[in-house]
Order: sequence, then structure tokens, then C-alpha cells
Amino acid sequence: FSQNQQNEFAMPRQMLNDEQWSKLRQIMLQNGIYDKPCLRRTIEGILYRMRAGCPWRDLPRYFGKWNSVYKKFNYWSKNNKLIEIFKKLITNPDLTIEFIDGTFIKAHQHSAGAAELGNQDIGKSKGGNTTKIHMAVDGNGKPVKFCLSPGNINDSTMAKEIIGDLEATEFVVADKGYDSNDLRDLINNLGANAVIPRKINSKIGNGSMDWTLYKLRHIVENTFARLKHFRAIATRFDKLARNYASMVALASGFLWVT
Repeated sequence: FSQNQQNEFAMPRQMLNDEQWSKLRQIMLQNGIYDKPCLRRTIEGILYRMRAGCPWRDLPRYFGKWNSVYKKFNYWSKNNKLIEIFKKLITNPDLTIEFIDGTFIKAHQHSAGAAELGNQDIGKSKGGNTTKIHMAVDGNGKPVKFCLSPGNINDSTMAKEIIGDLEATEFVVADKGYDSNDLRDLINNLGANAVIPRKINSKIGNGSMDWTLYKLRHIVENTFARLKHFRAIATRFDKLARNYASMVALASGFLWVT
């Protein structure tokens, strides 16, 4: 082999050590994913694409045929496997306090033109075509739930989907984009306290606001920053919303195993 050919088959940087892989493998088996000899390489190939943000066709040959890796990812995504794996990776979350927020994701031009019907959670906003990730994290900044929407959808519109079935918590912290009486009522009905500043035109004011807790809201921003270290999260390349959601689930699950 020439030097270039040898480099094509060289082992790329791996994302999972043996301990992390053992934990992930066990959960994958519980979700009906067959333990083939190439399973770890397939997972590492998907993680490589998540980290590097490269086209599937440009996966290093070390991971096997790029089309085989993509087909496996697409099959798992279609059957909601990666979402379920993310949910099972959540262990002993600190739910004393929960933070919710949303972040804009630029949709690359390659994400347009999906064959399936619908907007695929891509909408027009000030930044052009965008998708929005709405997420709830626990007190340690670990993701516990997320959903997607087109980028032009307001945060408070999606908040009910994020916190509606969350486990009991004492405080829900969010910025004033979530200032809504309906949302406050929902949080109160869950037995929690809403730590959400009211808008400047509110007649009630912020006299009862717990600003000490609110200052911890940077925790959810830090989580988004960690997720956006992965280029396939920071920019959306996937045409299908379910495939991008599966990639977000994989990145969120990765935060739980590291």
C-alpha cells in the first residue's frame, strides 16, 4: 500500500473507552440491537460523523463501508432506537432543580430537499433556515429531555412538551422567553416553583423572583455549548428531522457515559 492508502485504513481517534463501550453495549442489547462483531466500529463510525460533521461518504474506511454505517444509523433512527438508548442512559439525575431553554441550529443547505413530507423541523428565522433544540437538563447540566421544532417557533410554545411529563422537581428555571401564565400554572400543578422572570411590561413585577437560583441558568447554556462541540450538532446536515433528533440523542447520551 502507498502512504495515502495506509492512512485511509489507519485507526481514527476513538470516542469511547472500554468502560464506556461496555455500558453502552449493554443498553443497546437491551433495546434489541444485535451484537455483531462490527458493532463497536459501527457506533464509533456514527460518533466520528457526529464529531467531525463530515458527509457519510467521507467516513474513514476503518469503520467499514460508509453506506453500511449510514444504513444502520438510519434503521435505528427510524425505529427510535437511539432515542430509547438515550433515555436508558439517564441514571440518577439531580432533579431538585431543572433548567429549560432552546438554541438555534443553522440548517446546512444539504439538509434541504427531504423526500418525506413536512417541514422536517426546519423553519425560516433571522439566521435563515434553522432548527431549534428545546431541552431540559438536571441540576448537573445533564440532558433529561429534548425535542425539535422549526427555528421560527417560540420557546414557550414547546415548553409544555418539554416539562409536561418530567419527574417531580422543586424548581424549574428558565429565561423570560418562557414567561407565560399557562406555563406557570403547569409548573405549579407539577408541584414545582417557576423561577422565570416576568417581562418588562408585566404588571406583577419580579418582587418574588429568586435571583440566586436564576443565576444558575448558565448550566443549561453550558450543556448546549458542550453539545455544539460536535459539528453535526452545531450545524444540521441531516435532511430528516428524526435523523437529526437521533444524532442529538446520541450526543446527549454521550454526556451521560463520559
